[in-house]
Amino acid sequence: MESTLEELRLLVQARYPFIYLVSFEEERVVRALRWLTGAQEERLSIWTVTKGFETVDGEGVGESCEPMEALEFIRVHEPQHLFLLKDFHPFLEDPSVTRKLRDLVPVLERDQKTIFFLSPHPVIPPDLEKDFVTVEIPLPSPPEVSKLLGTLVKSQGLEVHPDLYEKIVKASLGLTEKEIKKVYTKLLISGKQFTDEGLEALIEEKRRILRKSQFLEYMDLTDRIADIGGLGQLKQWLIERGASFSERARQFGLPPPKGLFLLGVQGCGKSLTAKAVARLWKLPLLRLDLASMFTAGSGGIEQNLRETILVAESMAPTVLWIDEIEKAFGGIGGTSAERGPATRVFGALLTWLQEKTKPVFVIATANDVVNLPPELLRKGRFDEIFFIDLPNVHERAEILAIHLRKRGRNPDDFQLYAVAEMTEKYSGAELEQLVIAAMFYAFSRDREVTTQDLLRQARETVPLAVTMDEQVKALKEWSRYRTRPAAYDTRRMDFFDEWEEVTDDEVV
Repeated sequence: MESTLEELRLLVQARYPFIYLVSFEEERVVRALRWLTGAQEERLSIWTVTKGFETVDGEGVGESCEPMEALEFIRVHEPQHLFLLKDFHPFLEDPSVTRKLRDLVPVLERDQKTIFFLSPHPVIPPDLEKDFVTVEIPLPSPPEVSKLLGTLVKSQGLEVHPDLYEKIVKASLGLTEKEIKKVYTKLLISGKQFTDEGLEALIEEKRRILRKSQFLEYMDLTDRIADIGGLGQLKQWLIERGASFSERARQFGLPPPKGLFLLGVQGCGKSLTAKAVARLWKLPLLRLDLASMFTAGSGGIEQNLRETILVAESMAPTVLWIDEIEKAFGGIGGTSAERGPATRVFGALLTWLQEKTKPVFVIATANDVVNLPPELLRKGRFDEIFFIDLPNVHERAEILAIHLRKRGRNPDDFQLYAVAEMTEKYSGAELEQLVIAAMFYAFSRDREVTTQDLLRQARETVPLAVTMDEQVKALKEWSRYRTRPAAYDTRRMDFFDEWEEVTDDEVV
């Protein structure tokens, strides 16, 4: 918030006439403007359509409830004054209001007055775009949340272990100040207070609050990197960057990693990887459904994206997972693309991916890349583009072992390579379903699952890669020279293993 306050101070000193503050938090905005006035709080007047102008203490200073009267009140008011107009945006569509504001510009500049407009969503008439500057008020930062928590803990005479205190602060990021206060109050009333149990309740409450947004989901960190079969190169890349968000990495001179683009066949581990990364790096995971922004309607799409980015940045360091990005932006590339919300949102997203400074690690997943605009895959947006292919025979055996182990079976009791040989072109998701189907088959006969049950299910299943053979081949061909394979080339490894064995024999 400190940098935002400094920006507002500079804008006022530079005599910007209109400053649009984008925020849900009216109390924090009023405190910020009171800070701008210093010890002279009488220099700030606040307007609402229900009460007209008031001081910061709620004392009425004018009966100007009508928007035109309010603007006239500002025009004749004494110089060097700040005005905050709450929820004035519906009146900005009135041509007379627009004209009045344009007439006010020279008066405001001469008399050193500034009008602040406040609403959750910016609405600026095209005729006034050159006179407005928009400032988005960030959500509470870690120091602000820590101060809130510290004040409450002290007032209640509580003691919180420093490690738990830090976890509670991090878990509170991404919420408004009012939401944080309500959650903390609920913890105290419920008796859970600021304990490990209270931390779990806080995270669940945060998940419930974020659920109000139909585009952003706070994900559970249940999947581990060990739950992913194969993908050796991708795993190694992730493990090497496990401490990249630490202060030690900053002192070493490393920038935080930007993100990954995961392209591959359906069901081969892209989503699982996104979930496992957050747990591996011990970061919160947010899932963004871009496609739903467009199906929900065209109004406010760009603002929805901005609000989502603000939440993600307020929780940084964090992982932001953009699932099936091709559903949102597929087909908008090329010179014939029709200008519209998708194109504008795409441009805004590209700019943020390129210029973002907050440690938000973006994982974008896609099943098809042919129709995606090439600008998305340009170097600088993501650190690396990995292609996740169908698992080879070794990876299939590993995946089968993982799913048997997760269901309480010992993989050594099965001939997994026999099953892996029979399941060519199976995806990881299909192998999991094969194990489940075999267990259902054995359970219905009141006996333990066997290798034969797995083989039977393999014979009866037609994998998706066979049904969509042409699409899979086209995807592989596109990726051959444009992406990095997520798995090691086991054929090459087998070749070197054989070469080493022959050499050893010759030496002997």
